[in-house]
Amino acid sequence: MKFSKKSAMGLLFSLTLIVAGCGQTKPASDSDAASTSTPAATEKKLNVQVSFYPMYEFTKNVAGDLADVHTLVPAGMEPHDWEPTPQDIASIETADVLVYNGAGMESWIDQVKDSLSNDKLVQVEASKGIDLLEGLEDGHHHGESSADEHDHDHADEATTEEHDHEHGEEAAAEEHDHEHDAGTEEGHSHDHGGLDPHVWLSPVLAVQEVRNIEAGLAQAAPEHAEQFKQNADAYIAKLETLDQEFKEAVTDSKRKDFITQHAAFGYLAQQYGLQQVPIAGLSPEQEPSAAQMASVIDFAKEHQVKTIFFETLVSSKVSETIASEVGAKTAVLNPIEGLTEEEIAAGLDYIGVMEQNLEALKLALNE
Repeated sequence: MKFSKKSAMGLLFSLTLIVAGCGQTKPASDSDAASTSTPAATEKKLNVQVSFYPMYEFTKNVAGDLADVHTLVPAGMEPHDWEPTPQDIASIETADVLVYNGAGMESWIDQVKDSLSNDKLVQVEASKGIDLLEGLEDGHHHGESSADEHDHDHADEATTEEHDHEHGEEAAAEEHDHEHDAGTEEGHSHDHGGLDPHVWLSPVLAVQEVRNIEAGLAQAAPEHAEQFKQNADAYIAKLETLDQEFKEAVTDSKRKDFITQHAAFGYLAQQYGLQQVPIAGLSPEQEPSAAQMASVIDFAKEHQVKTIFFETLVSSKVSETIASEVGAKTAVLNPIEGLTEEEIAAGLDYIGVMEQNLEALKLALNE
């Protein structure tokens, strides 16, 4: 089912009322695995539905035991691939609060909201009020403002394009291009509307998202507003510590650029004066063209990049291809769009994964 097709959406919404009365079991999600809340039978808690993992993490830390928080996107699934089922829409319809990132991350959100009849539902767009970056879906260098500050401007990209591509590079890029034609078509179906939605990867912007969520929960349950504020303050203190750790780590690093699998780290790069060089665009399913592959290979060779980053929820083949071509190693830089079952079992959360990202970046930026 393609969510962008109106006919399919019409059928989806017509099924919602039927499913709402059915006691079906929801697929396992990040919230099911990670929640430590024990509902009290005599206490009415807020029913909060959130779109995907970062929204769960932020919301749960603000809500504490005053809400049951459920993630719509199941654990281990890349949220760019996900589309709501009739059961998911029924869950949203009966919720007290809906929390979503916005900025185009949830391509389905507007159509779902338009279909709802629950006029008491508090809808929280966590990224509201944040200055959003323009996203470049062609995979060219994103976060260019920080690149300009560190002598990695458009002229540097032009120089990279002008370099002659060695036959080995062209062959690797062309082979990749032919192998993933179908994947390219699929990747372009997930459109962020020209904006970069990955604001949660900046600890500073994560603070703003937490405050927006706090305000939404307080609107839904004003009698608990003070507790929500205390919970938010405590979690924000952790985010501020994380922010300070990032600042200290990059201040004296040998390099300021890093190559990522897709353009998810623009806000983090901008916050800390770094330059991300994405292999693909904003969507991890988007496949780079042969020219883009060759350009990144040239950049990696010219700047002696020793690490090519990949992600946990999508194939690492593209990153491995480039790493092999330039003699680099691969490592994980996690956009935290969801947790894997292994990460859940290890007790990892947003702070823990961001600390892993920090350690990976420290190594790569000092090679």
